Amino acid sequence: MTRISSLAVAILSLTPAAYSRHLRASKAFLDGRQVQNEYDYVIIGGGTAGLTVADRLTEDGKTTVLVVEYGVLTSLTTVAGGFSGMSDSQFMYDIRSVPQANLRNRIISVLAGKVVGGSSAVNAMMTIRGTAEDYDRWGSFFGKSSHWTWEGLLPYFKKALNFVPPNADITKTANITYDTSFWGNTSGVYAGWPSYQFPATTAQMEAFRGLPGVEISSDSGSGVPGVYWYPTFMDPKTVLRSFAKTGHYDNVKRANYHLVTQSKVTKIVLNGTTATGVSFVPAPARGQPGNTAALVTTVNARKEVILAAGGVHSPQVLQVSGIGPRKVLTAAGINTIVDLPGVGQNFQDHGMISASFQFARIPQSARPSSDDLRTNRTLSTWSAQAWAANRTGPNSIATGNSAAWLSFPVISPRSAKISGDLTSQNHASYLPAGTDPTVAAGYRAQMLSYASALKNNNTAFYNLVLQGGSASGLLVDLHPLSRGTINVDPSNPHNTEPQVDYRALTNPLDATIMGDIVRFTRKYYLDNPKTKDWGGREVSPGASVATDEQLATFLSNSLSPSVYHPAGTCAMMPLELGGVVDEELKVYGVKNLRVVDASIIPTLPGANTCQTVYAIAEKVGAITVGRS
Repeated sequence: MTRISSLAVAILSLTPAAYSRHLRASKAFLDGRQVQNEYDYVIIGGGTAGLTVADRLTEDGKTTVLVVEYGVLTSLTTVAGGFSGMSDSQFMYDIRSVPQANLRNRIISVLAGKVVGGSSAVNAMMTIRGTAEDYDRWGSFFGKSSHWTWEGLLPYFKKALNFVPPNADITKTANITYDTSFWGNTSGVYAGWPSYQFPATTAQMEAFRGLPGVEISSDSGSGVPGVYWYPTFMDPKTVLRSFAKTGHYDNVKRANYHLVTQSKVTKIVLNGTTATGVSFVPAPARGQPGNTAALVTTVNARKEVILAAGGVHSPQVLQVSGIGPRKVLTAAGINTIVDLPGVGQNFQDHGMISASFQFARIPQSARPSSDDLRTNRTLSTWSAQAWAANRTGPNSIATGNSAAWLSFPVISPRSAKISGDLTSQNHASYLPAGTDPTVAAGYRAQMLSYASALKNNNTAFYNLVLQGGSASGLLVDLHPLSRGTINVDPSNPHNTEPQVDYRALTNPLDATIMGDIVRFTRKYYLDNPKTKDWGGREVSPGASVATDEQLATFLSNSLSPSVYHPAGTCAMMPLELGGVVDEELKVYGVKNLRVVDASIIPTLPGANTCQTVYAIAEKVGAITVGRS
């Protein structure tokens, strides 16, 4: 490996901000030539999972870790204060999917974090973990002895976040409930609350009470479906975004924890079928093509390589390294070292349904609403003053703190029939032609599990985010049945982004389920005794769109197959079910290589994936150092 012999030359190559950090901890580098030849662990990806694992592995002060991150190290307020969800575009990949045949050939933006902290820095705000059955489903693929269950993960959910309760005044006035037994208080990543809630938000939550089968849950972390309050990824002291960088890097001053930024991994180095290191080059400038002919740095890993590049890029890194489906690698001119059919398959994301409803007359008893912040000058002036004075008031609300997460029998009168239809499908027929039999077997196992879930009340399929205003919030299908692929571009596998295909609506029951999601939302807004005087109206798709066929057409024109939760592409499943990693997240057929990120998720939780990824990383950190 090419090295700089003089430390002075290395320091001079840093920017002023990086130079300051170098003096404090001697751990941040902008140039691969500054890193050591060898570390105990080399982690690919400095995002949600990568920084968490690096923090845990280096706690003993002896184990050496290098994190290789494509993006930049920044403290800009567009990240730290990015309350509105997606943050500054310069810190995100913006990949284009292939045209979606069932969505009128629309091309979908595939967004992911491209910055130290990953998507936890630019997207995730909602601290939702899903239901117990979501995680028991993972364990069921391996059998009863699996430790990937709700009970097996709950200690790591607790370890992952530092829960700070809302203040007493807002708890009382908004009727917020929570249960600290489901949370921890030791992590550097915070789950916090704003200092204000709109009365209309509480009223909209109460409007669910009394609808048949709907439960108002005591805590978002309890593992059951329902309507509930939840905290966001916010440090309540600073009222800023709390994410992997602030929790697992900024305040971790260890000489054995190194980070190199703006570096693109070109391959995992293999000696036969043993991972021995990582090769990387300087990341290309924004908008420029990559160039693998650039100066290559290779760093050896004494113990393991840990791949944490995320649901989009982890399968790409495996494939360019010669690990993946032989026919995909052969088409791209890549020598197959380990033929692993599941790499890049089983791609999933949550589906966003573009239905829109409004309340025309929010009653005075439920005011102010979030609309009033825009239309009431007195309220907006007070809000600005409170924020300027001590970061309190309505401006402390991020993306909201309440939502409905409901099981399918609650929202659909035909849940048993749809369950039966899913059971009787020829499941393999909805996968790409030529899909490996093991991958098809894994898909069948997933669909049979979902068939059971569709007729019980233990899995949430429906999500409506409440905004405390006249307009409806995000409406999401939490468990799409269709499966996509993420594979290298065969024409230029090393220097271009992978080919992302959501294969949206390829399983026709997705449209049926989403149609019933729209129908239930109509009931909440238009046929709800508690909101009958609120002037509910349907903006889209419109009352004339009523039959399954009409709703399917609406979905083909408007569905977004992504809420930026890419997962499943290196699935933790048995090898005979198309799995890529085992229960310790070790890659099948390769020694000293693990994958730790959303790509290992076999089936999506009915929740935003960020908290789940933190828990996965915490669990694997414990496994790796022998503390599980």
